[in-house]
Amino acid sequence: MEAAEGYLEVERWPVLGDTTAEQPATKMPLYDCMLLLKPHVKREAFLDLVARVGKHVCRKNGVVTDMKSFGSVELGYGIKKLDGRYYQGQLMQMTMMTPPNFNDELHYLNKEDRLLRWLLVKHRDIKYGLEFLSEEDGKSELSRFRMNLYEDDDDDEDDDDDEDVVKEGEDIDEDDNDEYAVKEGERSEN
Repeated sequence: MEAAEGYLEVERWPVLGDTTAEQPATKMPLYDCMLLLKPHVKREAFLDLVARVGKHVCRKNGVVTDMKSFGSVELGYGIKKLDGRYYQGQLMQMTMMTPPNFNDELHYLNKEDRLLRWLLVKHRDIKYGLEFLSEEDGKSELSRFRMNLYEDDDDDEDDDDDEDVVKEGEDIDEDDNDEYAVKEGERSEN
């Protein structure tokens, strides 16, 4: 049962003798769990770790909705661990719907020696690119920034005229070459 986009509503089923059967449904937001493993980790160990996280999600009444493996990736900087510094890793993304307190329960991954880093990111209702601009909103939004090429604005010409204005009491020196010649003459005498 869908509650809102990115959320899964879970109902509690009544159990014999259960007095809390009328509790409200729990919202489960969508999360991405990014796992960066050491480059030398075997495929079986890699899948074992992913299965452990998946079982943990299922135990908390969550659902793993998608899994992507990005394979071996070059890192932007070295990650130092007890057994050396790593410049490569294996990247895995697990998309899941879990209760909001699930992040606190993933800290057992900090003790996992096969992992370089892990990150849990909550999906927000953010739209990117053209999804952000609907058809009618996009046209009105873009029309504000449109320039009319046929209009002739004199703003560019007015900017050049500002330099020609001379203030009262200011000395006008048309030719700067005479000052330069004096300085050159002083140098030649020395």
